[in-house]
Amino acid sequence: MDIRDLLITPVLIIVVYAIAFIIRPRVTDATTRVYFLPAITVKIIGALAVGIIYQFYYGGGDTFNYHTWGSRFVWEALMKSPLTGVELLFSEGEYTPRIFKYASRIAFFGDDSSYFIVRLAAIFDVFTFSTYSATAILFALTSFVGMWMLFIMFYEKYPHLHRWLAISCLFIPSVFFWGSGLLKDTVIMGCLGIATYEFNRLLLQRRFSVMHLLLLLISLYFIFAVKKFILQAFLPGVLLWVYMNYTMRLKSVVVKLMLFPLIMLFAAGSAYFSVVKIGEGDARYSVDKIAQTARMTAMDIRYWTGKDAGSGYTLGEMDGTFGGMVKLAPQAINVALFRPYLWEVKNPLMLLSAVESLMLLIFTIIIIFKSRLGIFAAITEPDVMFCLTFSIIYAFAVGASTFNFGTLARYKIPLLPFFAIALVLLYFSKSDKNVEVLEETEY
Repeated sequence: MDIRDLLITPVLIIVVYAIAFIIRPRVTDATTRVYFLPAITVKIIGALAVGIIYQFYYGGGDTFNYHTWGSRFVWEALMKSPLTGVELLFSEGEYTPRIFKYASRIAFFGDDSSYFIVRLAAIFDVFTFSTYSATAILFALTSFVGMWMLFIMFYEKYPHLHRWLAISCLFIPSVFFWGSGLLKDTVIMGCLGIATYEFNRLLLQRRFSVMHLLLLLISLYFIFAVKKFILQAFLPGVLLWVYMNYTMRLKSVVVKLMLFPLIMLFAAGSAYFSVVKIGEGDARYSVDKIAQTARMTAMDIRYWTGKDAGSGYTLGEMDGTFGGMVKLAPQAINVALFRPYLWEVKNPLMLLSAVESLMLLIFTIIIIFKSRLGIFAAITEPDVMFCLTFSIIYAFAVGASTFNFGTLARYKIPLLPFFAIALVLLYFSKSDKNVEVLEETEY
């Protein structure tokens, strides 16, 4: 951070709030209006806090490699020689005489997924004069758009649960902290929200438009470019969501029961096909190599790249086979959802994650005891099944491939809004109409 942060960033914040006040009437109603500006505010705070933490606590890290040692060189090239800058912006990781002066200094040059973030930051740099904190705020706003769309989508279905849904989508502390900085996770959060909204609009509501189709395709492409394994967890949930929604629309209970096994089989087959297709072209994410990739990633984070990010953990022996990985699934899901435990906390940032994990664990236990056998019927609701399918598959993937609590706190944030939404829907699945009355009369 430098003097530009003190000059450019305050101006950008004023502009952001001015635009927010103008568009708020168009994207909110009397109920959701109260969440709009606070949600933007926590995103801005999160973006600035991540920079401060990385600079003064970690002394460096990914966010500065994306910007100070990444996009700033692209921005400098664009300012001095637009042709050089454009070539650098669209480079596929190959050094050429024209761009070598800049590319040789970029930390993530040649790393496709990381360089994608460098490119995006460089585009924002054009508008912020390569001001780190201002560019980080633009990243945060990208995430906010997606999370707001996710909130609105579920709010339209369950308006009486607006407060709980707002907390789940917009105000989980680790999500608006790690999901607001100049990081991959921020882009992923925004794109997941947009993709979920657009899948609902295009496939479930059947409200087609070219613009919304383009938004869906762009969001999916961004996820694929940054962290394609997230699509391998997300698309199976989406496919099951769509199939279950159309099944639930059938009037005959007998037909529903007859079709349910076929639907589940078809959904499983489609999900497997989507996982295979996503892994094509990258051996690390092919079905027969994904377990080995998880093992290598876990060892790298545990003992090398993430060794200073927080306390490590282990799930037991990983032999690099898919069967061996599946055996660790219960432990992996547990560590992603409910750990670190309070007694495992080693630093202040881990305490935030530990408190959140404890709250999720308590809420989950309450729901299980409250619902008893009724929970099985509630889980078959399409929205609940979608959120749980994605969050549990993703929890398995990230829990089995991280082995470091500090890194896990950041990597697991895509699952938290969806898991929280599932818990909310399960908790209120048998509530009487008084809940709706109580929620609405407070505003």
